[in-house]
Order: sequence, then structure tokens, then C-alpha cells
Amino acid sequence: MGTEPDPLSTLPSKLYANVSSLEQVPGHGEGRIVAFIDIGTNSIRMMIVRLLSGCTFQVLSRQKEVVRLGDGEFAEKIIRDDAIDRAVAVCRNYAALARSFSTDELVAVATSAAREAENKNILLTRLRHESSMDVRVISGREEARLIYMGVVTGIQLDEKQALFVDIGGGSTEIAIGGQHGCSALESLLLGSIRLTNQFFPRYHEKPVTKKQYDRIQSAVREVIGPVVPELSANPFAIAYGSSGTIINLAEIAARSRNGRTGNEEGLTRSELARVASLLCSLPLAKRRKVPGINPERADIIICGAAILETLMDALIIDRIIPTQRGLQDGLLADYLSQIRDFPLMAQHSSRERSVIQLARSCRINEHHARTVTRLARELFRSAGECGLHTLGEEEEELLVYATYLHDVGSFISYARHHLHSSYLIRNADLAGFSTREILLMSHLARYHRKKPPKEKHLAMVPLENPDRERLRILSTFVRMAESLDRSHAGLVRHARFLSAGAEGAVLELTAVSACELEITGIGNESVYFQRVFGMPLITRVISTDIAELHERTDNGSVHPLLDRKKSR
Repeated sequence: MGTEPDPLSTLPSKLYANVSSLEQVPGHGEGRIVAFIDIGTNSIRMMIVRLLSGCTFQVLSRQKEVVRLGDGEFAEKIIRDDAIDRAVAVCRNYAALARSFSTDELVAVATSAAREAENKNILLTRLRHESSMDVRVISGREEARLIYMGVVTGIQLDEKQALFVDIGGGSTEIAIGGQHGCSALESLLLGSIRLTNQFFPRYHEKPVTKKQYDRIQSAVREVIGPVVPELSANPFAIAYGSSGTIINLAEIAARSRNGRTGNEEGLTRSELARVASLLCSLPLAKRRKVPGINPERADIIICGAAILETLMDALIIDRIIPTQRGLQDGLLADYLSQIRDFPLMAQHSSRERSVIQLARSCRINEHHARTVTRLARELFRSAGECGLHTLGEEEEELLVYATYLHDVGSFISYARHHLHSSYLIRNADLAGFSTREILLMSHLARYHRKKPPKEKHLAMVPLENPDRERLRILSTFVRMAESLDRSHAGLVRHARFLSAGAEGAVLELTAVSACELEITGIGNESVYFQRVFGMPLITRVISTDIAELHERTDNGSVHPLLDRKKSR
């Protein structure tokens, strides 16, 4: 028999390929730990990552400290001494933390504040001597490219083009591109700290008048005007915002919209205008208390809102989606892309990559996971062909991912591992999935064994009615596929529905050896199958080694359809 196609490889991005492990890459062996540091105008961030075999990685630590490196800098092009002191102190602590993780390599970059400062060498020298950091000052376009890489490796664009915006303290970076590359990169001298210093005195605590806000927007229009034609020549279908400013503005809008946290729906132009108007009407002390705002950002967020609102107007952006990913993630993606035999991050589906990463981090039995996933996919497709369901490619993709992850909970404990799997999927920050999709996948993992889903289960409450029906159908295939590899030996090679009618749904199994455990397992699932699809399950088993054929009905008995004796 030929080699079975990997179930994940049939999805659009084909991440799951034959890749060499990091153990085979000189200088980049399994367990290598790398720290990535982003010295920005407003804050300094650090992410520490362990590289794993199988082309995956594990985030060990994320840190962020507000230092306001660019505070008071941009008019005179000089970083203040107290700001340098704060930055050096934070980086000294970060270096100590990195050493505590036995970090093998440290990658540090500085952006707008250091880029423009005439005294940047003082900062860089002190960082080298006092924290042992060799910091690379990157250009604005390089910053835009890295931000693009950081965001695009965490989303699912398929064939769409997207706009990426990051509003920093000193500059605003813009990129337009798709899953595999970008067509436009821009860096503008617009930032929330830069404009706040330009238009307001230090420690300004009063409300902002409409006249003041209009003046800020006018200044923004003057800067973005020359690049609007070029950006407009690159059409895009969706926009993402990766900065703390955009995340905060979207969170404020979400709280005012429904009183709950969560900004997955994004931020519309009209909502942004209302949020900006609200923030302008408040003195700083009250602004800090607005639901959803980061109090440390309250003094600079109005200028950030003015930049974003003006950009959205100029580029006709109706809605922008906030994302937590950014420059740090781009540094990691860029680093990994330069390792021999490590797949270039931006060329692959973020969804698929994050699923594989979680699975391997939890040390799953990949042979079993691939087998069950392949069988679940065959069941789904053949059932659709027989008219058992009308679900499409979106549901098939979620089925494949959830089935591949169904056993990750065994990493915690085999006992109740279906519940552990559900928890891990919900809380693993799987990239590229919506909250709804993650919830549905976590439920599919939860219900792959033990009791099937029922309306009375509390877990069903967050699901909308259409997704409850999807769960009932998809969980049937997950449970059947799991039962068809009870021995974890891959004995069942194929599982396909042949027909579905009044007498029942006929399922044909092709097995390479005796598979009594699997036969018993599929019989146990027949009751739930009939409850979901309203017809009995009739299972025929073709043995490829002794050419025998069995038939099983939903009462659990096995009936030979052909003589067990070999033909003469």
C-alpha cells in the first residue's frame, strides 16, 4: 500500500512537511534559548524563546516596562539623561533575567527614539557596558517589515491583502501585503509621544478642545499626504493594528459598546470618532479611569487617536482589527527564517503552524494524531457526498485541527484528558483563529470521548445554535475516528460512507489486520450516530490481508458477508 497523505498537508498552506529537526542545524540545536528585545520610544519589551525540534518554539517569558525614552526628545533630537537612565536600568534587569534562563543569544533592536537622537551613541555605549547588550538601531522601513512579519505569522490571510499599522511613540509604521510578502512599506514621523510633546506642554492635564484636536489632525494629514497615493495604489481587504494605542482604543470602544472586555470585532471609524471625542472631553485624571484604557497611556492616547483617525479617513479604512503581535514577534520570525531547514514563517498558515506547535509542545503521539485526523476527514467528506450533512471547507478545517489536537491534554494527565485538551486549546493563544473557532475546536476535543455533547451541558451555553449543530455533527466524526484507532496501531486505513438512506448509513472500513478493538469501538458510537443523523449505522469491514468482509449493524454484532475461506 502507498504512503497515506498527511491530513494536515491537504489544507492550503501545507506547513506539515518533511522538515529537518533543529538538532541537525549547526549552532541552533534543540533547547537553544534566544532573547529578543525591542527598545521603543514608549516602552521596552523582551521575549525569551526556547527553540524546539520539529521546527517549533516555546515562549518562556514576556516582559514590558514603560520608560518613555522619547519623552521630550523630538524637538531637540536629544534623549534626556533621565530617560537614558531608565532605559539602561530596565535593560540591565532584562539581561539578568535572560541570564537566569541560560539564554544562548540576545537579539536587541532600538527604534524611533534612538534612530533620531544625536546622542544615541551614549545610550548604545551605556547599554553595551552596563547590560552587555549590543543593540542594533533599525531603520523605519526595517521596523515596518519586521512588524509586518510579526503580525502576518499570527493571522490567516489566505489570498487576501492586508494593511498593517503600528502607531508607536515616535513613528508610525505601515505595510501592505499578503501571507507571503509585502508590496508597500512606510515609516512616518508620527507618534503619540512625538505629537503630545509638539502640541501640549509637559504635564498637560486639561481636556483637549476640538480646535486643538483639529490642529493635531491637520499636522498628521500634512505628513501622510505624500504617501497616500502610493498606499492607495495597493488595494487591501482588511486592516490590522498592532500597537498599544490601537489595542487600547479598540478596548475602550468594546467596553462602551457592550460593557464587556474583548475587542475582536475591531474598531470602526465611527466608533473611533466617538472614543476620541470622549477622551478629549475629559481631564487627564478622569481620562485615566475610562473603562478599557491603560492609565499609563492616558496622557498620550489622544494624539494616538488623532493619528489613527486621520489614517483611517485618508485610506478609507472602515474597520481595523487590533492584534497583540508586533515587532518582537517579527524579530522571532525573521530569526527563524534565517535558520537552515527551518521553514520561513511568513510562507505558511499561522493556524496550521500554531496547531503543530501546540501538539509538539505537548508531546502528542503524532502517528495516532495523523491517523485519527485522516479518518475524521474521510468520514466528513464521504458523509457530505452521501447527503448526511451540508457543512463545508471551514468546518472541515476546524475538524482537522481539533482532531489533531484531541489528545494534547494527556500532557497534563491521561485521566480526564479530554477536559485538559479542551482547556489547553482554549488557552494556548492559537494564532489565526477567532474566539468562536477556538471555542468550537476546544469542544470537539472535549467530546472526543466519554459523554457526547448534550444541550444541558454548561459547556454548550456559549455556543450559538448553528455552532451547537456543527458540534453535534463534527463530534460524531471525531468520536468515530478515535474509536477506529483505539489500538493506536493504524489498523484501519480508510473509513468512507458509501450511501445513506432509510435503511441506514453504510460505512466501509478498510483494515490491514484484525481490528476487533476498532470494530467494538465503532459499534459503541452507533447510538450517538443514530441520534444525530436519524438513521442506523451499518459498518462493513474489508480486510486487505485476508480479503474478508464483515457487516456490523448498530446492535454490535458482526455478520460475515463473504466466506472467510480464500477463493480457490
